[in-house]
Amino acid sequence: MKIPTEPIGSIPRPLALIEAIVEAGDFADPRLDALYEAAIQDTIQAFEATGSPIITDGEQRKYHNFWTYSVHGSQNTAPDGFKIPFSAGHVRRMPRLTAGPFHYRIYADRYLDVAKRYAHRPLKQAVISPSALSLMYPAEDIPGYSRQEFIDDLLREHEMEIRLCFEKGAQKVQIDFTEGRLAVKLDPSGNLLNGFIGLNNLALSRFTPEERQRIGVHTCPGGDLDSTHSADVDYADLLPSLFELRAGNFYVALAGEKDRGRVLKIIREYLKPEQRVFVGVVSPIDPRVDTPEEVRDRVLEAAQYIPLEQLGTTDDCGFAPLLGRLISRRVLCAFGVHCLSQF
Repeated sequence: MKIPTEPIGSIPRPLALIEAIVEAGDFADPRLDALYEAAIQDTIQAFEATGSPIITDGEQRKYHNFWTYSVHGSQNTAPDGFKIPFSAGHVRRMPRLTAGPFHYRIYADRYLDVAKRYAHRPLKQAVISPSALSLMYPAEDIPGYSRQEFIDDLLREHEMEIRLCFEKGAQKVQIDFTEGRLAVKLDPSGNLLNGFIGLNNLALSRFTPEERQRIGVHTCPGGDLDSTHSADVDYADLLPSLFELRAGNFYVALAGEKDRGRVLKIIREYLKPEQRVFVGVVSPIDPRVDTPEEVRDRVLEAAQYIPLEQLGTTDDCGFAPLLGRLISRRVLCAFGVHCLSQF
């Protein structure tokens, strides 16, 4: 029996593209189009050369980042939103919604338009979760636009994005749920996590059981600039709730965990019969390249705990979905990385 494998999908942008973005000062500058397209073509060719049965475009053209690509540049937002602190000492900030209604500016299906020009294998498209974007709504109600109205709009936009991806031919849609583990860190009571699970299930309930078998949820400790936002959170506080999500596939960062066996036991206990779990067997955040033997042993270890018909493999957290570590802290701050320390 073959064990299916899928990449999480994020691939570092080429240095020439990074330098051009910095020089242009704008991710969406039309002068960058040829460089973006070349990066997408190269990523797809490299993925296909590995033999991966499902590939992605490397998220090369998600202009700002994988979390807020859909709303970046919206006129009804301010930059002083929810703070996401990382262990390296920097902070990402989400945009704050200032007025209704809430709409996406970009749907992820547009990335498939370019990828399909070069791909010869099935494509997977990553999208952000409703729970992540729910953090845009401020603690105080927005006059004339209630939180419930926002949630209704958010769920509609998320559903539309996934359906557009399926219509464009995506074999799988991967919902990035990096905020799941972070929720436990921010609120150890579990109330925030339960709210996230409930909201995402409202979105998933809009799809048929057959469609949900093509939808997956990705969880990780949030890699960014060689650090994470929640690696210190015990998976035991997240995984039981994670598998309550009504998705058919789960992508769980695992290679970087200190006690993989313990995590695998938890997965085995809570994984439902109709669900498949893709466990991370390589650790992109580690500068040391995983050896083939290490990857093999991680796969075999997972197979001791998870039924083969429910097991898949993946990478832990993608590689570098933002600008990468080659840019100075001053430039990173200019692109929305709020640094806690001096330059």
